[in-house]
Amino acid sequence: MVNKVKSTLVVLSIAFLCSGISSVFAAEESKATFNTESLTPETALKAANAALTSCRKQGYQVTVAIVDRAGITQVILRDRFAGSHTPDTAKGKAWTAVSFRTNTTDIANNEKLRLSLAALPNVVALGGGKMIEGAGSILGGIGVSGAPGASMDDACADVGISAIEEDILF
Repeated sequence: MVNKVKSTLVVLSIAFLCSGISSVFAAEESKATFNTESLTPETALKAANAALTSCRKQGYQVTVAIVDRAGITQVILRDRFAGSHTPDTAKGKAWTAVSFRTNTTDIANNEKLRLSLAALPNVVALGGGKMIEGAGSILGGIGVSGAPGASMDDACADVGISAIEEDILF
């Protein structure tokens, strides 16, 4: 009898919890889909070209990568003499910025965070990766690799973002 009462109480407790959880979800209007904003390939190419041109004018041979908001590569531009490591590094920087929703210089400058992320695949915790945002939404990321320092990679990435700023404000 005692076991039956305990079993009944457990079932009632679970039912009560489930009804509470379902009422939380029912309180929010549930839609089957949602809309997101993403960069067009033309906009991504415009940003990459601007960043590459900026670095080239300063004498830096770089690679620029643009990823969409999901971290999927849209554009990679590698200058003639950019190192063979730069395409993967630029792509990794852009992916890291989007994936962790922070610019990679911020990760690089935070030793505890940098060390904790170092073991994860695809993470490039070096300056030169930036989020591309429009109206408070992350639209993608830009990564620059090959300039003689992270601050110079960052500066070229900033030029790329500035080149499309008016196009992505909505």
